[in-house]
Amino acid sequence: MSVTDAERLAPPDQAEKIARCRTWFDTLRDRLVAALETLEDDAPASLFPGEPGRFELKPWVREAGGGGVMGFLRGRLFEKCGLHISEVHGRFSPEMAATMPGAEADPRFIAVGVSLIAHMASPRVPAVHMNTRYLATTEGWFGGGADLTPLLAEQRREDTPDALAFHAAMKAACDAFDPSWHARYKAWCDEYFFLPHRNEPRGVGGIFYDRHNSGDWARDLAFTQAVGTALLDVYPRIVRGRFSEPWTEAERAEQLVRRGRYVEFNLLYDKGTMFGFKTGGNMESILSSMPPVVTWP
Repeated sequence: MSVTDAERLAPPDQAEKIARCRTWFDTLRDRLVAALETLEDDAPASLFPGEPGRFELKPWVREAGGGGVMGFLRGRLFEKCGLHISEVHGRFSPEMAATMPGAEADPRFIAVGVSLIAHMASPRVPAVHMNTRYLATTEGWFGGGADLTPLLAEQRREDTPDALAFHAAMKAACDAFDPSWHARYKAWCDEYFFLPHRNEPRGVGGIFYDRHNSGDWARDLAFTQAVGTALLDVYPRIVRGRFSEPWTEAERAEQLVRRGRYVEFNLLYDKGTMFGFKTGGNMESILSSMPPVVTWP
């Protein structure tokens, strides 16, 4: 969507903010493409044979308004990676408007964001998820976060080097703006990415935030940028620390079973998935979070 469209369709006083957010999300997407393709190039050929994969970018249009660009990488290190930009607009249904700040009197909305989900060929390399977004009605707020999902039992503890590095990166992103945010958003992540029917967390967590509006819009945008930049720094370091480790068939089998938890969470509990379904989002990008190969025992 062009800036002109955003100016015409955005709720009052939101057009410039939408345009600034979209510029940042595009920039982050491009930097992630470069970083992840470099990892795909550098992974050892002895463990990851074949030609390195590349992102395929595919624009899409939402019938009800807006659209985006889907990005898929199916390679040798990244078994399946989705990296998507979206900017959608429309009117909430009366039921949804009643749950959204600023939407009861005026149901128009615009949502813009970037999302990443990476499922790795090696069971020794954790999966990762990141989503940051801005949603505007007559009010506006940021949401998102990032979380790490190791697939092997030995790595699913918060005292492992990978988890410690990931949490330190998210804490630094929060602390630069408000030292109280990390504890709050880490706890929210632990609560959110939890499977009640199994009484277990999906991974080792990270941060999660929604309806983030401190009253200083520029500061909140800078915080959301810091979260994306932190992920861009820490996840490639985690991947490089693991991608030379060989794995066993038993570890691959464990990985595929644990991926089932990802499917269960996203279809049963994930609010972003439900939002996409209810607002006519692109099913291919929404369901790209699903792992490519999964088993249930």
